[in-house]
Amino acid sequence: MKRRAFLRNLGYGVGMSAVASSSWARSERQRQPNVLIIHTDQHNFRTLGCYRETLTPDQAFVWGEGVKVDTPHIDRLAHEGALCTRFYATSPVCSPSRAAFVSGMYPQRTPVTNNNVAMSDKVVTFAEILRREGYATGYLGKWHLDGKEKPQWAPQRHFGFEDNAYMFNRGHWKQLEDGPEGPRVKSRGKNGKPDYGIDGADETSFTTDFLTTKTLEFIERSGDRPFCCMVSIPDPHGPILVRPPYDKQFADLPFTMPRTALKKEEGVPSWASRSTEGEQFSPDSVARYFGMVKCIDDNVGRMLSTLEKRGILDDTIVVFTSDHGDMMGEHGRFNKGVPLEGSAKIPFILRYPPKVKAGTLVREALGCVDFLPTLMALMEIETQHEVDGRDASSLFVKGQQPPGWEDVTFLRKGGSGERGWIAAVTSRFKLVLSSQDPPWLVDLEKDPDELINCIDSPECKSIGRALASQLKGYCELCKDPYLDVPGIRKSLADLLQ
Repeated sequence: MKRRAFLRNLGYGVGMSAVASSSWARSERQRQPNVLIIHTDQHNFRTLGCYRETLTPDQAFVWGEGVKVDTPHIDRLAHEGALCTRFYATSPVCSPSRAAFVSGMYPQRTPVTNNNVAMSDKVVTFAEILRREGYATGYLGKWHLDGKEKPQWAPQRHFGFEDNAYMFNRGHWKQLEDGPEGPRVKSRGKNGKPDYGIDGADETSFTTDFLTTKTLEFIERSGDRPFCCMVSIPDPHGPILVRPPYDKQFADLPFTMPRTALKKEEGVPSWASRSTEGEQFSPDSVARYFGMVKCIDDNVGRMLSTLEKRGILDDTIVVFTSDHGDMMGEHGRFNKGVPLEGSAKIPFILRYPPKVKAGTLVREALGCVDFLPTLMALMEIETQHEVDGRDASSLFVKGQQPPGWEDVTFLRKGGSGERGWIAAVTSRFKLVLSSQDPPWLVDLEKDPDELINCIDSPECKSIGRALASQLKGYCELCKDPYLDVPGIRKSLADLLQ
């Protein structure tokens, strides 16, 4: 079978198909829907109540029995819309994931394969498509797609986000303010340079609150014009600091270390081994992380309340998601960059009552590259723009797979060097191939802790072979350079024998 036909049969339009319109007639739509995307940074999915509801107790409460942060406003989005139980960062680091999300293209094609790489001028984002459709488009918060400048307010290349006055390229600033010449970081060190200081932060200056206020102002300025707004909140990424009262709100919870941090290291692949960064599990740190999540949820409530008061909540596609996760001590690791669930699986919630039924669960494996074509289909917008992702709108609207759909998404480590990895993930299985380790196959249903390699078990042989075949097809068609790494190429050959 030819490679293009191979991935077409997987349901992919990688590199050769255009974003197609949905089957609904655009002329029958009462009005153009607004779009509000709430995008957080380094967000562990287990901190959201709606995700804990989909898990067994031992998976929902990995930091202690009953230890949780309540997130009623984000939960509301899920209960009144759709929640994806297997949505993955196409590459679980900031810049590559963000580029994949806004473009529908794999990192090597944007070509943002690592942090601080500038996105190509040739990339067409969903915002550019909607701008051409007459939408008021805006972006507020962390961008991380214009190179190494920091903070770099309002980058000249705005990729369709016309109102980008409150877009900054890099940084996890804790306080922002409006200055004489525009927005700026409020906290500054002795040398006058902006820093991550938290002293004096309140509900007007703390970044999550500040960006929410500016988002509401953008919506107000849009008037009756349909809008597309993406607010990128740089929390709960470190430094793990949050303003009062959130800084002490969870300090008394009985936090414990995740049990996976106590696993034996023998036979564990390099990408799943304990952290070598010297970090240790800290209940105080997790408590503040919970506080950051609670602050985010309260501000999601502010946004929903404003949309309701304006009478446009049900006319707005509201999306809540993140760029990647945070291990938060699971497997003895911190931060991101690995294919383990805590790092690679991210929240993705979509509310749009005219088409998406309340309480919808999408269990198929999806990735950041699937967002753009799915959004365009939900909005009934035709375009000849080429993308790598798939139109998954049928999963949200009809609760069923479209013809030819295959339950698989592909992940890759940032960069393309000898220490990389690639992965194929379904709603149940995950195959990870790296340059340094033997193939690792996880049955996420039987082994949600991801501790057992079932690659050699008789019942999983065919699964490993099928996922290896799909990975090889993806690498060839999308020109993923990891295919040329000797260790990965050998693993593929061995599995496909």
